[in-house]
Amino acid sequence: MWLWYKSYTSHVRFQFDAKKSKRLRANPKRGIGFEDAQEIFSHPYYLDQRSDFPEQYRAIGWVGGRLYSLIFEVRHDSEGEYHHLVTLWKSTNEERKLYEEQT
Repeated sequence: MWLWYKSYTSHVRFQFDAKKSKRLRANPKRGIGFEDAQEIFSHPYYLDQRSDFPEQYRAIGWVGGRLYSLIFEVRHDSEGEYHHLVTLWKSTNEERKLYEEQT
């Protein structure tokens, strides 16, 4: 497993399931949808690889003053690379500690 710290440096395209985003927003344990979670990439964030197949990444960063964790895949289409957002949650205490140690 590898990891790195990254800050927002360029335009990133996003893709996600709108119905899932609506369900996440309605879930009190999640509280936001994918539309909001994209903010993670506009601030410094912690990033690590979660799985090899499919290749998925976890980004931990701030959205509206709260720390969230987001799972995404890097995919490609005719326009180039984009981030397919898979799921998200309010970061755990362990993830908060990891973010604080690495940033």
